[in-house]
Amino acid sequence: MAITPQWKDELRARITLSTLVQRSVKLTRAGREWKGCCPFHEEKTPSFYVNDQKQFYHCFGCGAHGDAISWMVDHAGLQFMDAVKELAGMAGMEVPAPDPVQAKKAEARASLIDVTEAAQRFFVDSLAAPTGKTAREYLERRGFSPAVMREFGFGWAPDDRQALPRALAHFGEDMLEGAGMRAANEQGERYDRFRGRVMLPIQDARGRVIAFGGRILDKRDGVAKYLNSPDTELFDKGRTLYNLHRAAPAARQSGRVVVVEGYMDVIALANAGIADAVAPLGTALTEMQLELLWRMVDAPVLCFDGDAAGQRAAMRAIARALPLLAPMRSLGIVRLPAGLDPDDLIKAQGKGAMERLLAQPASLIETLWEFERDAQPLATPEAKAGLKARLMAHVETIADPEIKGLYRRELGDRFSAFAYPPRPPKPAFQPGQSGQWKGGPPQPQGLSEGARVQLSGMMAGGQRQGLLTAVLAGLARHPDQIARHAEALSILARANPSAASGIESLFELAETLDSRGATAICSEQGQPAPPADIRYAFLDEGNDPGAACEELAEAVSLLVERPALEAALAATISRFDSDPEGSFAEQTRLRAQLMAVEERLKAFGRRKAAAGNTGDDAL
Repeated sequence: MAITPQWKDELRARITLSTLVQRSVKLTRAGREWKGCCPFHEEKTPSFYVNDQKQFYHCFGCGAHGDAISWMVDHAGLQFMDAVKELAGMAGMEVPAPDPVQAKKAEARASLIDVTEAAQRFFVDSLAAPTGKTAREYLERRGFSPAVMREFGFGWAPDDRQALPRALAHFGEDMLEGAGMRAANEQGERYDRFRGRVMLPIQDARGRVIAFGGRILDKRDGVAKYLNSPDTELFDKGRTLYNLHRAAPAARQSGRVVVVEGYMDVIALANAGIADAVAPLGTALTEMQLELLWRMVDAPVLCFDGDAAGQRAAMRAIARALPLLAPMRSLGIVRLPAGLDPDDLIKAQGKGAMERLLAQPASLIETLWEFERDAQPLATPEAKAGLKARLMAHVETIADPEIKGLYRRELGDRFSAFAYPPRPPKPAFQPGQSGQWKGGPPQPQGLSEGARVQLSGMMAGGQRQGLLTAVLAGLARHPDQIARHAEALSILARANPSAASGIESLFELAETLDSRGATAICSEQGQPAPPADIRYAFLDEGNDPGAACEELAEAVSLLVERPALEAALAATISRFDSDPEGSFAEQTRLRAQLMAVEERLKAFGRRKAAAGNTGDDAL
């Protein structure tokens, strides 16, 4: 078998790079890294860093960069296989036996790189030639500086089907086709894949040209605006990030890597001085590309256009990332203003506007929540339940159990706060002529302290029945208050069947009752008399009528509110198994309201009327 990338990854993982480097270089701890003077160039101030977590060393002075294998090659002077064998001995691993087939493929890949490198030189020369004038003018209109054009290797593919075979005659047709430079039609005719396009080289992590991207100058029907090389022995677009070899060193200095939608966006950012940007190559981010990003920083920033397509691209990236999330491994999301790409934003508002957006990315979970919340109208309970189902389906894709639990809880909390928002404290029920609620929480006016003491203790079932009886008797004594409380009494009749007959009788007799009469509704008329051992302000003729009516209104409100809250609480408890988060939040709210009702009930005093009490004692 061959030495595969997976085998090399395991070898690196078993080697502590700082320990290896410290055999010959003095290092000191610097946060999560180690630093020292670079062994590759003379320096007095340390600029050489070793990161064990990400398994690389880097010098900010001379640019030396690599892993354990390259350290043994570049510093110890070993050949590649000798370096691998020595490290494998340290790690306790067996070096795989050579695979002739893989060795032959490696040799073929090396030859294909010769083709792509030669093609790149041809495209650069073509841009500088008279035939490249139109392309040069286009790039100047785009505002790309000459320095950026040289750095990114802009070129021009002439609009000629046979330009490459003439220019690269020393390579055979098979090699040109194997490098993705040529294609064939159904008739077997071979032609240049890239024609009449501004060309950009696509490079691997070592900066070698492995593929190309081409852009047409003017929109033409039936012609793709962008065209990339096909997958070849050199190029796998799902494992390659455009500009990675430049962005990686910049990201180590900035602590950030920005992912934009296309390579022209990368170049626009570089043109503005933002060097830590990369782009996928015509596809959504893949798992391998995410792994490459996480090797550089803990939370890459994905920057998408502000239109619907950009939002969908963000969600595709999030869906790919969720199964791979791990502690200290996430994504930040930036959405540009609608209708603007990075180049447009920078031209319109300057580099500072882009930097401000990149400095405050939304979290992955925030973007996920907002996307699903806004995906469709949520006007019905069924639609809200659909939102929760979609959120939980995303959560189920997360492999890490701790992160899965945290996402489930936070998204559940967000859903509960959205679907069951806290309601304001329910005001006392004081219907006016329109039957609507008026005012805020009751503030009984003119009640004596004796009245508060007298009406306490109405919590128990029997006491509540006593309060109901007394309220009916009080309304009989103050019939002008019946219309005021008609809606509340109707609600009470529906909630408490035992009260229905008395309330119906009260409505029937409302017009015939006279508060100045000697008696109101009594037991002989089918209504129970008020409890003999309890008196209320609204039952005593001598009390202030205004205060009595306010106390009566409070009593009616309590009679209606408590059973309604109890019924709502019971319904909420019954759905706990199907919706634990929402049920718990609603229970908390309802119990708080019940406690408030109980406090108001306790504010009513309770006093047994002794037979020998004087008039001053009675309320």
